[in-house]
Amino acid sequence: MRRALVTGITGQDGSYLAELLLGKGYEVHGIVRRTSTFNTSRIDHLYVDAHEPGARLFLHSGDMSDGTGLRHIVENVKPDEVYNLAAQSHVRVSFDQSEYTADVTGTGVLRLLNAVRDYSRQSGVEVRFYQAGSSEMFGAAQPPQSESTAFYPRSPYAAAKVAAHWYTVNYREAYGLFACNGILFNHESPRRGETFVTRKITRGLARIKVGLDRKLYLGNLDALRDWGFAGDYVEAMWLMLQQDTPDDYVVATGKAFSVRDLLDISGEYLGIDWRDYVEFDPRYHRPTEVNHLLGDASKAKAKLGWTARTSFRQLVRMMAESDLEGAERSKMLEQRGGRP
Repeated sequence: MRRALVTGITGQDGSYLAELLLGKGYEVHGIVRRTSTFNTSRIDHLYVDAHEPGARLFLHSGDMSDGTGLRHIVENVKPDEVYNLAAQSHVRVSFDQSEYTADVTGTGVLRLLNAVRDYSRQSGVEVRFYQAGSSEMFGAAQPPQSESTAFYPRSPYAAAKVAAHWYTVNYREAYGLFACNGILFNHESPRRGETFVTRKITRGLARIKVGLDRKLYLGNLDALRDWGFAGDYVEAMWLMLQQDTPDDYVVATGKAFSVRDLLDISGEYLGIDWRDYVEFDPRYHRPTEVNHLLGDASKAKAKLGWTARTSFRQLVRMMAESDLEGAERSKMLEQRGGRP
């Protein structure tokens, strides 16, 4: 039984990746950042008490800012594969929390790479390492963007991801680690955090539809993004670590849509005209904007055999449908005075 260690396992990507790995027979270990409230809702359906026979999902308390803790986890878990999905991943927030973002999203990767390198040296086990990159690293670079496109980060988050990318490349070349960068373009799902623009739109319009909210406040509606389904994208992560040699890959659909397009499809499915409810809020405008991200994933198709299966329209409908169900449940609870 292969053993995988996943940082950021409680996030959108971590939950889909955990499902994939468990389905392939892995023993999966996840690092969970300590908070005063439970934050495991995305993986609760996967969790079996560790005392139960046959349990294959185990959680460990840790943080990307704590190198000693990461080292202990790696040494105790003894993973065959490590997937680093942890980050402060909200681009707009990175302008307000720039030092924290740099430490966790950038330097945190260096801490984890050191732990993997040292464990691999001491044990003689080849540990395969995946680093979650981002299309935001390309920033203002002209589309389409591929593995050969020069990075032009436009936020502290993107700059931290660029640092993490090159740390990974350097440790591959300096120490012979099997280390891969996946440069993933925007990928969404019903499990996406509610502050990200995709969920903000589908959830906001769904709540307006059932009468829970009256307005939705957004920033730049003209930004173009290459949006795919997170459930498709985690397959590419796994495939990268199954190859004979480590490499870096762009993962994308090859099609870009605007925030307005997302509003149009969401409103169409929900049967409302979003123009009656959406207002601009300058607080959501980035100091330096990224206008057009469009990925060229031809290398992933040729070498990994990977292509996106879920269309943009299917993705938006999936999210709107899920958020409408959630809004209807919330409306029902409100009508019952908060009683289930």
